[in-house]
Parts: sequence; structure tokens; C-alpha cells
Amino acid sequence: MTFGFAPSAAASMSDFSTSAEMSADSTNRLTRMLEPAEWSAAGIPLLRNPREVVSGLHARHRPMPATAVVAVLDPEERIRASASFTRRPSAADGWVFRNALLAQLRRIIPHDLRRRTPVRTAVLLYCREGDARWTQEDGAWMWGLRDACTLHGLRCGAYITLTRDGWQVLGEGRGGRRPSSGSQPETFADTDPPPPRTGGAASDVLRRAAAR
Repeated sequence: MTFGFAPSAAASMSDFSTSAEMSADSTNRLTRMLEPAEWSAAGIPLLRNPREVVSGLHARHRPMPATAVVAVLDPEERIRASASFTRRPSAADGWVFRNALLAQLRRIIPHDLRRRTPVRTAVLLYCREGDARWTQEDGAWMWGLRDACTLHGLRCGAYITLTRDGWQVLGEGRGGRRPSSGSQPETFADTDPPPPRTGGAASDVLRRAAAR
């Protein structure tokens, strides 16, 4: 003869409620991500020299896997501010990523919400494991970057992944082998190059040589 306990109605309802909440949360996370086609259709401005931007951020922050680097570029694509942080181990959620990016942007640069048209652009470099193919985690970062830029008055710029295979600008198909997640930072000048010199004895010599 065996004895057992049938689950109470309250317990069954609690289990159902928990399951429904988990399902709803999973559905919400899926809506807070962008696929490459959606990203391309959003009119994200192309970087004129993506390798220079990637190399500059890699040299400044030396990201390891699970490190995000957000940077603000001026109209000449010079890096005006940047910050890096490590992603916490949790489900990929664009809303969580948006809040993390927005907190970093507020810390490193004033907002441009008073401008009618944004003049500065935010880009995101994310170093992760795996290959360069798009993942749902990438889609959540894309959603988060776009939303954070809107809330901070910036143009939404490129999303770049850094893996063992190199770097890749998602949605554009541009990339390179160096730097990669395992490479050493390249030599990088943190200041703008000096303007070309004009005049002086050397210029006079060159002009006379050219005249001959």
C-alpha cells in the first residue's frame, strides 16, 4: 500500500504562472534583437576606414572575450571618447545591453539631445568567442546600441565583432584578420598627426629641384 500527495491547485497554478512568465520573458528577448538584414536596412552609416577604428580601440582597451568597447566618433571619425566593460553572464537581452551602453555613454561624454541632427556617432566593438557569423547575442547588442544612441542623442554607427578569426563589421561584409581576439595591439598614435610643414629652407630646395 503506497501513499502519495497530489499537487494542490495553488501549486499547479504557481507552476503555470512561472512557466508563462519565463515564456513571455524569452519572447520579449527575441523582439529586442536585430538581424543583419534589419540592421542593413536601418541606414547605419559606413565607416570610411573601419580597420583604423578597430585598431585604435584594440590598442586602447585590449579587449578579451566578453568585453564590449563603446566609442564616440566625431564627424572626421576620430575617437573622442571610449569605454570598455565586461558583459555579465546572463541571457542575451537587448534591453540589458542598452542600459549598460547608455550608462557608459553618460559617463564618458555629454549627450547631444538638444541638437536637431546628431553630429557624433557611437560604434560598438564586441570581443567574443566563436566565429564571425551573426548570433542572437550580436542581434541583442545591435538593438541595444541603436536604442542607447537614440536616448543619448547620437548617430548609431557600426557594430563590430572581434573573434579569433579577426574583426568583422556586421551587416556590411567588411573585415580583416588583424587585429583578432588573440593578437597583440598594434602601435597606435593617440594624437592626431601634425600638419604638413610649409615654407623654410627645405621647401625652397625642393621647389628649386622641381623647377629644374
